[in-house]
Amino acid sequence: MPEVAGTVADAFAERTRELEERTLSPLAVRSYQTRGRGRPEEECAVRTPFQRDRDRIVHSKAFRRLKGKTQVFIDPVGDHYRTRMTHTLETAAISRVVARALRLNEDLVEAIGLGHDMGHTPFGHAGEDALDEVLRERFGRPFRHNEQSFAIALRLNLTDEVCDGILTHTGERDPATLEGKIVRVVDRVAYINHDIDDAIRFGMLSEADLPRQEIELLGPTGALRIDRLVHDLVETSEAAGDIRQSDEVGEAMLSLRAYMFDRVYLGPQVEPEHRRAREVLRRVFDHLVAGGDDPDEAVEYVAGMTDRFALSFAQRLEH
Repeated sequence: MPEVAGTVADAFAERTRELEERTLSPLAVRSYQTRGRGRPEEECAVRTPFQRDRDRIVHSKAFRRLKGKTQVFIDPVGDHYRTRMTHTLETAAISRVVARALRLNEDLVEAIGLGHDMGHTPFGHAGEDALDEVLRERFGRPFRHNEQSFAIALRLNLTDEVCDGILTHTGERDPATLEGKIVRVVDRVAYINHDIDDAIRFGMLSEADLPRQEIELLGPTGALRIDRLVHDLVETSEAAGDIRQSDEVGEAMLSLRAYMFDRVYLGPQVEPEHRRAREVLRRVFDHLVAGGDDPDEAVEYVAGMTDRFALSFAQRLEH
């Protein structure tokens, strides 16, 4: 349908361009200088291209399903554990703080942050490893959640900058924009700290278990650690003209991340849950392929499942 004409719509793009030229860093991506979309389309008269991407992500089914996907613990009893959606919202919120402080494009950062995990499997790290394992065994190809998120972004016809930031939020490739680099760092800032909180709530860790040197440097609580990491990221990046952490703080964060992988994400206490996730996803995947789905269709379906749906699907196969 055609846009409704009006004085606000007529002036919106011009006013946004002028505002960004006055307020954004020379290093920021300008909203109306995007490299465009895979399929050309007429843009909205009262939203920038990146604002439109944000809305398109939030209204997508892939985004809505994140509320039913594990962050760390599979179907935990309790209302206060993070899900993949709450992680996504925390990442987007922190990323906007960093972008604003550095005078970079907040809308671009927000869209990347909201979309970065759209393609994540159920059952968190265990689910991604399980789907990767079965795909390699059966078809000699890997599964990576960032690549699945990128595929969804392409289907949504998001801008090139948002697609790139989603694809490169993890993995070997660096993002093409500073805004993408923010999300890549902040994703880790968010999940390391909220996963510590959840692991303590779950009883897997206690405050006394946390590595002393890293905690003394970064702070005794999640809120203080995030504050320390954000301030360090902002100040170091401003001085470098790039998105950087100081050596001391960056090394402490990576050390804390390694600790979480060793004790929580891949630790012996979660092995029963990981085994359960592998069994469920393998059973579902094998059933789909045996039923005639090609590997791409099976991956699409399995990766899109919520924890609860995957568990109920596998249970039905047993009867």
